[in-house]
Amino acid sequence: MKKQATLFRSLTTVAIVTIALLLVPFISMQFTSQVNWSAADFLIMGALIFGIGLSYVIINRFAPNWVYRIAITLALMATFLMIWVNMAVGLIGSGPNAANIMYGIIVLVAVVGVTVSRLRAAGMERTMYAMVSMLMLLTGVALLAGMDQYPGSSSKEILAVGAFFSVLFFVSGRLFNAAKNPRFSQNV
Repeated sequence: MKKQATLFRSLTTVAIVTIALLLVPFISMQFTSQVNWSAADFLIMGALIFGIGLSYVIINRFAPNWVYRIAITLALMATFLMIWVNMAVGLIGSGPNAANIMYGIIVLVAVVGVTVSRLRAAGMERTMYAMVSMLMLLTGVALLAGMDQYPGSSSKEILAVGAFFSVLFFVSGRLFNAAKNPRFSQNV
């Protein structure tokens, strides 16, 4: 019964944080025309924030140690940031661009990896490395396809985006590797 109460409190906290974060653009819209969100924007961002928070709460309940918790936190935050930036301004070019859809493959790799690995550290490590490999592949595809010529895009920006997220997922993979070490087996 205590676990259910703790889970309920955690989910309530995630819901409150989600609402609080969504209040920022809502209030901003009242004072400036620079922020112009539609109902769909609020729904999508609310689902994204709540989904990442829910994932964090559930996964951390079963985390074997503190290193694993850091690894999963970094992986979730990097994934959230990649989705958010891609939806807000696009990772390639400026504004909505069909080329940005290809970054959904990274999220698909993450979902498949998490499912197949059942959140075990070794499988999560491989999932992070698969995400890095896919990011490198997509960066190469973007450059070879001439997407650096799109308005608001450059080869430096495409390389920087690929490198930035690759580093985050690689570090997360290394942390999952460290989480397998028996000296971290004490659950803190």
